[in-house]
Amino acid sequence: MDPALQQRLADLESRLAHHERMAEEMSEVLFAQGRIIDRLTAQIRRMGDRLEATEYAIASPQDDRPPPHY
Repeated sequence: MDPALQQRLADLESRLAHHERMAEEMSEVLFAQGRIIDRLTAQIRRMGDRLEATEYAIASPQDDRPPPHY
């Protein structure tokens, strides 16, 4: 086989290996980011629920009695 052709083939194999490694690394990063997004979404949902409950409690007090210190 021609030495120039062998070199081109070796270069292509090297590039392919590099791209495969990059694709695996990117896949791992995307997976980790997906888990972070899921966790943050759940946290925002919980915070929204707490805010809604707090707003409801403020808007409709349980009773109109004055606080105990009066």
